[in-house]
Amino acid sequence: MDEIEWWEFESAKEMAGQVAGDIGFVIESAIAAHGSARIALPVADTPDAVFEALAAAKIDWAKVTLIPTDDRVVALDDGESHYGRLEKLFSAKGATLVSLVDEAALGDYREAGRLADARLALLEWPLDLVWLAVGADGHTASMYPGPDLDRAIAGPKERRAVGVRADPIPADGGGERVTLTGAALASARTVMIVITGDDRKALVEAAIGEGSLSSKSVGRVLAEIEVPIDIYWSA
Repeated sequence: MDEIEWWEFESAKEMAGQVAGDIGFVIESAIAAHGSARIALPVADTPDAVFEALAAAKIDWAKVTLIPTDDRVVALDDGESHYGRLEKLFSAKGATLVSLVDEAALGDYREAGRLADARLALLEWPLDLVWLAVGADGHTASMYPGPDLDRAIAGPKERRAVGVRADPIPADGGGERVTLTGAALASARTVMIVITGDDRKALVEAAIGEGSLSSKSVGRVLAEIEVPIDIYWSA
């Protein structure tokens, strides 16, 4: 893990504006450097104010490709689809959205992961930005405890997405998911985390301290990231 910098804000609105501005700067820099920007965004555990500020930002969305960091293995028009939420927010702005879920594989989460990996292989890598959320149990992306956790965090470096089954099923439901891998996340040029609440801050600080030996997937993922990490926090 490289340098970590904490940015603390008095209000969620203030934090949202800063996050949107910083993402806009990363996108502008990427477009200037190679003509386009590719970023991965979370959906779960993300404050609405942050997405609203980002959607309202003056960004050349036509040159931006958006990927969910993870998604449930559900139909794209399902109300629980992470892709579906991003589509509602950003498709009308001209952004290109890439789904992690192929509806032909809704009955087989591992096949869904394989198809997602094949689709992502068509993009240019690495990603310009990965924005990570952190759940109340310390997971990031869809790296929940279960039989596929180690494969998601520390599997083959050439894999960019895998299907995972959470066990036990998370409190917010949806035990079968597709997630970007630890290697895909760690390869990004820029990494940020956005969290709220004292409990979430304490959890992330502890996971960072535990590093690769952490029982929380966010600690293990962050331990492998070699670029500076910005953490945005509001009480």
